[in-house]
Amino acid sequence: MTETTSTSPPTSTSTGEWLLQARGVTMRFGGLTAVDNVDFGVREQEIVGLIGPNGAGKTTFFNCLTGMYRPTSGQVLFRGRRLPPKPQAVTRAGVARTFQNIRLFNNMTALENVMVGRYCRTKSGAISAILRGPRFHREERETRERAYELLDFVGLRRAADHLARNLPYGDQRRLEIARALATDPSLLLLDEPTAGMNPQETREATDLIFRIRERGLAVVVIEHDMRFIFGVCDRVVCLVRGRVLSEGTPTQVQTDPRVVEAYIGGSEASAEEDSPAADKAAQPTEEAPLGGEES
Repeated sequence: MTETTSTSPPTSTSTGEWLLQARGVTMRFGGLTAVDNVDFGVREQEIVGLIGPNGAGKTTFFNCLTGMYRPTSGQVLFRGRRLPPKPQAVTRAGVARTFQNIRLFNNMTALENVMVGRYCRTKSGAISAILRGPRFHREERETRERAYELLDFVGLRRAADHLARNLPYGDQRRLEIARALATDPSLLLLDEPTAGMNPQETREATDLIFRIRERGLAVVVIEHDMRFIFGVCDRVVCLVRGRVLSEGTPTQVQTDPRVVEAYIGGSEASAEEDSPAADKAAQPTEEAPLGGEES
């Protein structure tokens, strides 16, 4: 874990107002504790990294923040109000996410994928859609224009009419980010956004995250690429066995002997988020988020 200098150093916003706060969040699957009494916060326009060895509970924690799992105990606040454990309500409140395993609509075009993400902000009901009245046509036009704008933003305008399944891996990652941005979030949660990317794609992902922050968003990133994390984040939180082991600036965390030991020493996982036992015992909420986890 060596310190690196990004081409666009992050500007810390750690003195801003709290955007999201998790208080005492615990998630148990039967006898397994995947997340253990975690306190966590994100301020306006802050980029926070969430790291930890395999089995630390990072993705499970994301699922608690975004309503996919109902925490065993604790609460999640967004702009001071408690978030209900319902993905649709979380999305409407202004929290969007991507997934560790890409979850696009493979038989839709890139443009259509982004348009789907936008529909949580439209007001036309079923009757308007059937009758195709003036409101429907107006919102459809605005949704298409917004989708093109976001494809431009992530560098995929050229691929607007390509099926998602035919896009290169790195482009699929960027498309998933564009779809999340279509929900007009204030907070974007990215689960391993550079997984499987080559160095050039990772640099492009870094620049994209900085540009997202410039639009006024806060970002939380789960990532195993420490070079990426320490180059992009204002603050880093390290989870081990479902608990916060260390928190601070990138320099503070990467020089923390406990963090070094957690990675090099190979800490045992208590409840891996990909664990079959956890998947079997998990009881997601009734509503599934856009492209969300499948049961």
